[in-house]
Amino acid sequence: MRLKNNAHLAYCTNIHPGNDWEETFQSLKNDVLAVRESVCPRDPYAIGLRLSASAASELSNRQTLLEFRRWLEARNCYVFTINGFPYGNFHGERVKDQVYRPDWTSTDRLHYTNLLFDILAELLPKNGSGSVSTLPGSFKRFIESDNQKRAIHDNLYQCFKHIERLSEQYDLDLHLGLEPEPLGLFENTPETIAFFEEFTNDHADAARIRHRIGVNYDTCHLAIEYESAEESLSALAEQGIRISKIHLSSALKAREPDEALLSRLDAFCEDTYLHQVIARNGDGELGRFEDLDLALAARRSGNDDSNEWRIHFHIPIHAKPEAPLAGTEDHLLSTLNVIQKQPALCQHFEMETYTWAVLPDSLRNTSVVDQLVKEYQWLLPELERRDIL
Repeated sequence: MRLKNNAHLAYCTNIHPGNDWEETFQSLKNDVLAVRESVCPRDPYAIGLRLSASAASELSNRQTLLEFRRWLEARNCYVFTINGFPYGNFHGERVKDQVYRPDWTSTDRLHYTNLLFDILAELLPKNGSGSVSTLPGSFKRFIESDNQKRAIHDNLYQCFKHIERLSEQYDLDLHLGLEPEPLGLFENTPETIAFFEEFTNDHADAARIRHRIGVNYDTCHLAIEYESAEESLSALAEQGIRISKIHLSSALKAREPDEALLSRLDAFCEDTYLHQVIARNGDGELGRFEDLDLALAARRSGNDDSNEWRIHFHIPIHAKPEAPLAGTEDHLLSTLNVIQKQPALCQHFEMETYTWAVLPDSLRNTSVVDQLVKEYQWLLPELERRDIL
């Protein structure tokens, strides 16, 4: 939906299965329109599209894309952003760290992302703004050489040139958002700034690169890093790093995890997604675990004595987990406070609670459509309170 200051809000359709275009389109026709009927039945309705590589290839067929454009127009819907982080299937099978493959060392990732921009350029109105979000280069553990880092930089630069050409050809403002995530190649604000310095500083067109390639700021991910939204967004802006899109999402938080709390957290261990844990001790020092089961094992064996865990498990923004577990919605709300003061900082917003199918029953006691409607019902008053809606 359209917000003030030329901004847009959608929910990301990566919450629905979409391994190919047929499956993706079915979710649009069924789930997305059902959500729209409850939250925005008359005004233009924004869709945050998620396309796998297979779905993107199928949709790029000229006739298929034309039919999709007509479908959008007939239903007063529009697409302004595409989630290009997961390349392949994202539901119903083990994803874990493979969500990072192929990474930006690979031309497969480049070609896929370029194709997403090709599709987006055909869907946007003239003078429109469109974003694609993607992974933060790679997963830390995957990068073992400077040659791999150079390949990431080279592929991103090729993507920049493609975005620039499309923007000029179609008279659009297109931009890519690299998404910092725990244990990604860059995961927090200092690492993000350092990456952009390494990537852009050798280029005469560094300012143009930073206009076309910026950050997809996920409020779940930066909360897990124990960061302040105000300080992080300010630091990125001072470095001229564009905030391409903001993911409005919440992570899981656990303080003083004892055995009773660990037993509660066992319910969040599942085999589909990666649930990185960042632990903080009383001195503020951080420790990292690649997945929740590893953190639980370390705690139970006496190898972790931290005071707090932040867990990469997207929980519904409208539903707090039962105490003593908590969510990180305070970081989300702080981010909205920044936007209230600086409305030009970002115009693309997307709710992203993709974990609905793997949530414990206590947080998944309704249909996915009902959950999404409740997310809007929680968020829209917060936007209106800040004069964003």
